[in-house]
Amino acid sequence: MTSPSASRERRRLAAEAKATLRELRIELALLNHRISGLARLRDVDLDCLDVLVRQGSMTPTELARRTGVHPATLTGVLARLETAGWLVRARGEHDRRSVELCPVPERVREIFGHYAGMNAALDQILDDYSAEDLGVIVDFLQKSSAAGRRETEALD
Repeated sequence: MTSPSASRERRRLAAEAKATLRELRIELALLNHRISGLARLRDVDLDCLDVLVRQGSMTPTELARRTGVHPATLTGVLARLETAGWLVRARGEHDRRSVELCPVPERVREIFGHYAGMNAALDQILDDYSAEDLGVIVDFLQKSSAAGRRETEALD
């Protein structure tokens, strides 16, 4: 049986974890906004490009579904990204009528360069944790990401 003080402490720490996640979300959104500006992209353009980089090439319909961007808005996003050389449209491998959106690796490396400082800072932070601690952190972040994805999809 858990003592009342231990239960209170657990609730306090859980609330602090949620508040800290919100703070992290804000700081990362601000960082992404600045990087969007450096890359001369709109925030939504960078988000769509990042989804393509992380999840691989997909159709415009799949990207619209994954990002929640209205298809009419996505048309403009894709036009901007293609015109600026961030992505190419390729014919589908199995269905030549379909179009796959493919990020351009050379251009994407430009974006990664803007994140070098943050990646170095994260490397320093993560150096303070044991492999076991890192396993817990990764598990928490993966479960949190999955929960966010489920809740986003539930809003459709």
